[in-house]
Amino acid sequence: MTENEDIQGQTGDDIRMPDITYKPGYNKLDSFNWLNDLPETPDMKDIVEIRFKNTRKGFFKNVNGLRLEIGDVVAVEASPGHDIGRVSMVGHLVEEQLKRLKVHPSPDDLKKVYRKAKAVDIQKWEEAKKMENPTMLRSRKISEELQLNMKIGDVEYQGDKTKAIFYYIADERVDFRQLIKVLADEFRVRIEMRQIGARQEAGRIGGIASCGRELCCATHITNFISITTTHAKYQELSLNPQKLAGQCSKLKCCLHFELDCYVDAQRSFPPKDVPLEALDCTAYFQKLEVHKGLYWYSTDPHSNANLIALPVLRVKEIQAINRKGIKVDKLKLVDEAWEVTPVSQDLLKNNSLTRFDPPEKNTENKNPHKKKNRRFNDKRVK
Repeated sequence: MTENEDIQGQTGDDIRMPDITYKPGYNKLDSFNWLNDLPETPDMKDIVEIRFKNTRKGFFKNVNGLRLEIGDVVAVEASPGHDIGRVSMVGHLVEEQLKRLKVHPSPDDLKKVYRKAKAVDIQKWEEAKKMENPTMLRSRKISEELQLNMKIGDVEYQGDKTKAIFYYIADERVDFRQLIKVLADEFRVRIEMRQIGARQEAGRIGGIASCGRELCCATHITNFISITTTHAKYQELSLNPQKLAGQCSKLKCCLHFELDCYVDAQRSFPPKDVPLEALDCTAYFQKLEVHKGLYWYSTDPHSNANLIALPVLRVKEIQAINRKGIKVDKLKLVDEAWEVTPVSQDLLKNNSLTRFDPPEKNTENKNPHKKKNRRFNDKRVK
């Protein structure tokens, strides 16, 4: 039975459970339990991490000493009522997560895990999830009628359907007191408004990035770092806003991932703003290929025509000679044996797509009687 099928019956014994199987890797901000083999301690079961819709997570105290595993659906304390979530982290990994996030919760501040979810709890939870999309569309129309400069990007109902969280983004301060009154009268639930940024909204909605993979903010990023065009300049990327911006219209978070690698590689590189003096020309810097260690120069400072590629060692040598007031004979040495590999080459042009397939077994040679029988049958048909 799938989640879209109706749940029959009203009592806990008659309700048919929907398909709520936990699938590792299919969840946003999912964590791999790489400390699963370590022995358990008595204090490990006190705190667990619970995941709710999209990227919302929280730490709860297991006051009843339940035997919880990753993927279990549980009922937890909420304000007011209770909420339904799924266990996303247990054991030693919770301790490491608290240290990484620099969170030191006291037992009194943490909310409680009541029990493992029953069939009735899951029924209300499924009904609440079906109401979220129509509620979001209706709330957008209401905010537009009230002429509020805001965008409601997501709605999350509490597991017991007594509260709804409206996530919105806005460029300026919004007075949504009238909006809360209208939404409360419209949906008959407790309303909570939460303002999020553009990156948080992209993480909640999800999607596929230009690299072909799922968005990093929906898979593993929890802390968003300020990214500027300086990150792109260090990586020698063209300052094209259409290519550097992600689906949230902000600079891509992946610009920060490789920044340290580019900075370390360029520490031993010579300065780029120094022209190279030769007897036949003066070369001006145009671009740099960091990981190949190549400087590209041109004789015209305002044009990239007739580019000359020079390795880092040769550029250092020429600059050292020019500092002595001497011009080199030629920029590029005749006996240099290195070649520049074009970036746009086809890496698979000489390789077959089936080169890793297992070889087909020749069954005819192993069964000679089968070949004779086939010849006999052919003659018989003729």
